Amino acid sequence: MNKKIVAVGAIAVIVAGVGAWFLPAQDEPARSSQASTTVRLPDLEGAAADGADLFAANCAVCHGENATGTDQGPPFVHRIYEPNHHADIAFQLAVQNGVRAHHWRFGNMPPVDGVNRAEVEKIVAYVRALQRANGIE
Repeated sequence: MNKKIVAVGAIAVIVAGVGAWFLPAQDEPARSSQASTTVRLPDLEGAAADGADLFAANCAVCHGENATGTDQGPPFVHRIYEPNHHADIAFQLAVQNGVRAHHWRFGNMPPVDGVNRAEVEKIVAYVRALQRANGIE
């Protein structure tokens, strides 16, 4: 039981810190379905290539083609989602549990049904490859 309390407390601290860090920045562009952000596309192979297909099927409607964002969801090719700040587990938790709106104006993100942990790992591999190709590490 003590381990559960410690785990829940640690998650609460992380969520609070993430919420404070992710308040919309003055320089953060407003996103819309007409917005066009150019990203460098890396050569993909393995898990990242599989992740690109999974992202297109499950995430792109809200997070945009090549993770550039839409009027429904934020871009992942953005400094806010760098690995040192938004760890891979944050993506797993978001897919599993959804996310309460806390640092963007897009509303709450519902859980994503039908996407398992192994698939999320591939999606994250794709997102991280996009980020690295665009100087976000």
